[in-house]
Amino acid sequence: MTRLEGRGAALDVLTEERQAAVAAILRAPAGSPGTALQLAESQDPGEAELLLIRRADHPADPWSGHMALPGGRREPADENLLATAIRETREEVGIDLAAHGTLLARLPEIPAVARGRRAGMIVAPFVFALRSTPEITLSDEVAEALWTPLGPLARGERTSRYAYTHEGNVLQLPCLLVDERVVWGLTYLMLKQLFEVLHR
Repeated sequence: MTRLEGRGAALDVLTEERQAAVAAILRAPAGSPGTALQLAESQDPGEAELLLIRRADHPADPWSGHMALPGGRREPADENLLATAIRETREEVGIDLAAHGTLLARLPEIPAVARGRRAGMIVAPFVFALRSTPEITLSDEVAEALWTPLGPLARGERTSRYAYTHEGNVLQLPCLLVDERVVWGLTYLMLKQLFEVLHR
């Protein structure tokens, strides 16, 4: 987290594509004294935990049932994409990042891809550290939420391949394994960006 600090939220890019934002939320390991930010400054910081969600099954959702980060599409009332990430996180998992989180970084936008094709939307990932961990309350859009140690993911200890069938062809795509869950596609790419920053 120390490596992420100072990478502030840049201005939103000008684009005619639809926009969305997600939040990569970090917290101190369960049972550790202090907050995620305090641990980052200590001699033995331990390993932060990352919040992942599994999207509810819905036939109209191209990412139905996928593992993801909290977030969603920008609405006209959102001042910027940072506001989108905060609002969507509050709506989906009940965490108010404005009250409980500290913005650490904004990562580069990624074009959304669904079923092998550009979806006409860009997604901006924001990284937050929680000062305290409020209770999670799931919306109808989220089937489950879980905290997982960030370290093994960032070190490549959970890297695997996911067999994805596209137009009759089976593609072996990179993924991360979290217990029995597979993190691939757009979420994998966003986490890979986060890991690259952490490894600098």
